[in-house]
Amino acid sequence: MKHLIKRIVVLGGVLILGLALMAPAFAASAPAGDEPAAVSAEAQADNTTGLKAIAVALAIGIAAGGGGIGMGLAAAKSAEGISRQPEAEGKIRTMMMLGLVFIETAIIYALLVVILIIFVL
Repeated sequence: MKHLIKRIVVLGGVLILGLALMAPAFAASAPAGDEPAAVSAEAQADNTTGLKAIAVALAIGIAAGGGGIGMGLAAAKSAEGISRQPEAEGKIRTMMMLGLVFIETAIIYALLVVILIIFVL
């Protein structure tokens, strides 16, 4: 139970820190009503650039972090399985490599989505 509470507290701290670091992106001043349309469009472009940066950082961070955790767990469990059944080493290693390839493919797809966000949107 203490371990769960510790995880919740750490996750809450990370979320609060993330929101605190994102505050400057949302602190842009609103354009006045009497400004020309070109300035308003420029301010809008600046706001979308900041939001794109936040979206890109979150997407690639979650994908890479989740993939890293998944790969670590897969390697740990396969090492544990090989130590328990050394005669099944080849099958275990093959399945681990196949799983790692699928995890890495998901991370590469996230990278492609991030590149699309940066250059297309």
